[in-house]
Amino acid sequence: MKCTTIRKGMECGFMTAKGCGYKGGVCYEIVEQCKGCNRTLEIASGWYCSACPEPTIKWKNGNCNLATHVSTSMSETAQKINPLKASKRSRK
Repeated sequence: MKCTTIRKGMECGFMTAKGCGYKGGVCYEIVEQCKGCNRTLEIASGWYCSACPEPTIKWKNGNCNLATHVSTSMSETAQKINPLKASKRSRK
């Protein structure tokens, strides 16, 4: 449904016929870690996340999983090779 509270006219998953179903009935402004994300929207009353109504919860336990400006790098660890198996493979 279309939001009728803060993000007027935008699609919102929490809007019902009775109003906003999210706690407090409003969306919360972004936090400092959200600066630079492509999902932030500037509305007359401030900056808000287009994907999450309360961004502080997303950043509570580390990086936000919806953040477009944060990259997660997977470090490659060299596998330990068993010398006995390696010698058997080389014989083939």
